[in-house]
Amino acid sequence: MDAQGRGRAENIDPADQWVLNPDTGEYELRLGPSAPQSAVPGPRGPRPPGAGAARGRSAAPGRTPEREREAPGREVPPQRRRRGVPQEPPPGQRGRRPAKKKSKAKKVLLWTGGTMAFVVLVAGTAGYLYLEHLNDNIQSVSDDGASTGGFSKDKAINILLIGTDKRTGSGNESYGDKGSEGHADTTLLLHVSKDRSNATALSIPRDLIVDVPDCPTQQEDGSEKIIPGSAGVRFNTSLGQGGRTPSCTMRTVTELTGITPDNFMVADFNAVKTLTSAVGGVEVCLAKDIDDPDSHLKLSKGTHTIEGEDALAFVRTRHSVGFGGDLSRIELQQQFLSSLMRKLKSNDTLTSPTKMIKLAEAGTKALTVDSQLDSINKLKDLGLELGKLNVKNLTFATVPVKDNPAEKTPVTVVLKESAQQVFDMVKNDVSFTEVKQQKKKEKAAVAARLKGEKAPASEVRVRILNGGAVDGSAQETLSWLQVNQGVTKSENAGNAPEELSRTTLEYAPDQADQARRLADIMGLSGSAMKPGESVTNSQGVPAMTLTLGKDFKGAGVKIDAAAADVPDDARKSTADKVECAK
Repeated sequence: MDAQGRGRAENIDPADQWVLNPDTGEYELRLGPSAPQSAVPGPRGPRPPGAGAARGRSAAPGRTPEREREAPGREVPPQRRRRGVPQEPPPGQRGRRPAKKKSKAKKVLLWTGGTMAFVVLVAGTAGYLYLEHLNDNIQSVSDDGASTGGFSKDKAINILLIGTDKRTGSGNESYGDKGSEGHADTTLLLHVSKDRSNATALSIPRDLIVDVPDCPTQQEDGSEKIIPGSAGVRFNTSLGQGGRTPSCTMRTVTELTGITPDNFMVADFNAVKTLTSAVGGVEVCLAKDIDDPDSHLKLSKGTHTIEGEDALAFVRTRHSVGFGGDLSRIELQQQFLSSLMRKLKSNDTLTSPTKMIKLAEAGTKALTVDSQLDSINKLKDLGLELGKLNVKNLTFATVPVKDNPAEKTPVTVVLKESAQQVFDMVKNDVSFTEVKQQKKKEKAAVAARLKGEKAPASEVRVRILNGGAVDGSAQETLSWLQVNQGVTKSENAGNAPEELSRTTLEYAPDQADQARRLADIMGLSGSAMKPGESVTNSQGVPAMTLTLGKDFKGAGVKIDAAAADVPDDARKSTADKVECAK
């Protein structure tokens, strides 16, 4: 009898027969102690011909069915055994203390790894998974060179999360626009700080007017085709329209925000239904009765636990909440995602292998990733990075927009001026929420940078770059420093490689006294001082680097480089707060 048949025959949930081996970090099948059983790796679905080769997997050398191991004093039938699988101890050795297992805390960390990635998109990601068979579920498409090449463990992370309106899957044909090519219906740019203390999920309205650039796109036959760009169109047309793939949405986001995503993840309607069912439903709150014929949501005022079709109807609702538009729906979706996160963090899902397997299956079947993430190991590494975050420091924000003034009856939106401030905060890794412990340490470190001896102005060596200030600012500052401040060992180094919202001064440890003098002259706060490395100036001598950002007000004007507050119109909320849809 096979494993599944055995489980059904004994009224055992087959998922409960898969046990985590602490030595290998993988799930193995245990069919009971009644007879010697071989250790079998996690369940694998049928794999297309050549799939293993495509992913670079091959059989381990020397692993053949004929190989066997023998415990001293005991014959073992010829069968494969996995290293680390507990075996019946030989006679005379029973009663010994078993090998030390991983602590419960480490097991929990193992499972919590990828929760954040799939929660933010609703569709989910498989970052927490170690089961190789899930590779067969994951679909991938090329990033077409639009990404950074993939996230890095030692840098801030930017993941583009896209929910499409493609009506694939059972029961989804009944929704409106059943012939949709799959546009970027719900898009979030998830930014996780370099120190992993905070994150921002920035929603980009689908009706925002943007310029979609030309998009080099890999075709099914391996050739490349450039999909022509479009000026002044809805953001959601950056996907699906004219053969555009997620890499084109990625290029559009870079064009819009100045931020190049590391990776993208895409999910469809089924993701919402399957994942909410896998966790046993998500609790939502309504401030009023809702009966929306378009989304098919009908719920009374109060708190409800929803899953499946009801969950999909909830995140699609817009006409019955707020002002009845897409911006109101974004708020509803953010409330839903926050609730889903709290559900996963507050119950026993993360420590239940059975529930995690169900989530894994649901997430990977509904997920499409870029070619840089088409690996369980990469997804696991990403998940472990995202899992370090506390939900109270995950901020949901929306790009500040206003009605399109070019339309008599506005149906689209355009950026507000404050949108640039939001983009700069994300780009410069500025937290949208107060991280108390971090702030306390940061303030102490910032204060320390300004304390100590200050070198004479004549000893300050600095190269000046223009990183976002008005044209000519570097030369203007150079002249002012040399003529008015006696900083004669300074030079204009041209434009910085990228624009910054805040002016910064980078210096080596042995240049701290010079940095304090220049900060005093320029009116820089301690937060603008960046301990790092020196550079070599045109005379071949080590020098500091002063980069003038968009906050530069002119030579001789003091700069306050403290972190800016989040604009009020960014509509921010944090994942730990319970909010009711209005």
